[in-house]
Amino acid sequence: MGRMILRKASAVLLWAIFVASGAAVFGLAPSGGVTSAQAADELAGKALALRWCAACHLVAEDQPSVSSTSLPSFYDIAADPEWTEDRLATFLVDPHPAMPDMNLGNIEIANLAAYITSLKQ
Repeated sequence: MGRMILRKASAVLLWAIFVASGAAVFGLAPSGGVTSAQAADELAGKALALRWCAACHLVAEDQPSVSSTSLPSFYDIAADPEWTEDRLATFLVDPHPAMPDMNLGNIEIANLAAYITSLKQ
């Protein structure tokens, strides 16, 4: 239990540093300051979603199939105001038990969170 809390706290701290730096420190953004959403690669996030998440969730309009319509689509998640990019990133560090432990790195988490939030309408 303590290890899980430490993982979440570490992820939140890393995400805060990532956001505060404008991602320039990590070589993900040009100088001049950009938001974390601009720094993250939404296309890479979509590719990751199609590879890892599409088996259960609807993640894109061009997705060939989805195994469950009872789970929220990425569009549903994006439309929920409580699922901010920061909250998604924190969740993806330690997802709920029914999801596989994908062991995503910080850049993958940022890309996936950016992709999901890009689906807001």
